[in-house]
This record gives sequence, C-alpha cells and structure tokens, in this order.
Amino acid sequence: MKRLWAPWRMEYIKKPKEKECLFCRVIREDNDRENLVLYRSEKAFIILNKYPYNNGHLMIAPYKHTPTPLDLDEYEDRDISNLIKLCIKILDMTMKPQGYNIGANIGKAAGAGIEEHYHIHIVPRWVGDTNYMPIIAETKVIVEHLYQTYDKLKEALSSL
Repeated sequence: MKRLWAPWRMEYIKKPKEKECLFCRVIREDNDRENLVLYRSEKAFIILNKYPYNNGHLMIAPYKHTPTPLDLDEYEDRDISNLIKLCIKILDMTMKPQGYNIGANIGKAAGAGIEEHYHIHIVPRWVGDTNYMPIIAETKVIVEHLYQTYDKLKEALSSL
C-alpha cells in the first residue's frame, strides 16, 4: 500500500476556530507574506487560501465585515470585480490554468467556512485535476508549497 503524507492538514483539523474574523485580523496586521495576503486595493484584498482546493486557490474579501454582498456599495463591488480580473491575469501568467471556478459560499448551508465575512473564491482548474484521490482517499494533492505559490504570484503582480 502506498501512502501520501499531508501533515499540514492536521493543523487545520486540530486548530481551534478563531474567535476573531480571519479576514479582519490579517488585514489589520503587517505581515502579509505570513498571512498570505497577496494584494491590498482600496476596498478589498486578495489572499491565498491556506487550505486550497487547487494550487493557486485565491480569495477576495472586502475590508468591510459583512456576511453578504448586499451590504457592499458600488465602489466595493467594482473593486472586487477588478480584483477578480487581476487574479485571473496573474494566474494565467504564472500557472496557465485551463479554466476557473469563481464563486462565493454565502451562509453555512451553502458551505461557507467563514460565513461572517463575505468572500469570493477563485480556483484555477486544469483538465484532469480531479482524480481518484479525493474520492478514494479523501486527500487532495497540492503540488506546490503555499509560500512558493505566494512568491510566484507576488512577482507576477509586481510585473504588471
């Protein structure tokens, strides 16, 4: 029997749920690389998902702490829309995905892991990136370390 080791998942499993909103905390702090905050714009920011579905899994969150996009004004909406385009641009440059899943899980019933702070997921996809591992072994293989992905995307941002 072959084994695939993914020890970083244990951190997620055993970690107590933060009392403070993750997005509000990381945006207040001044250690973007450690927190995986990739880019800050006027009304929102881009952050790598620490527990990604695929390499390059990004999230965009407004600075405003709200569970729904209904509370955002037109400037916040526009900024988030522009950040989606920016994410696609830098992912295309660095990882060359063949497609994307882009969306938000609003509310616990929809699968929101952080339901109190609205955010959008940008998940790059490749033909064949779904295989037997998640089904049989309940394991997703992520081929690049988060900080390598962070550095690659940060460099792409600086070239724009």
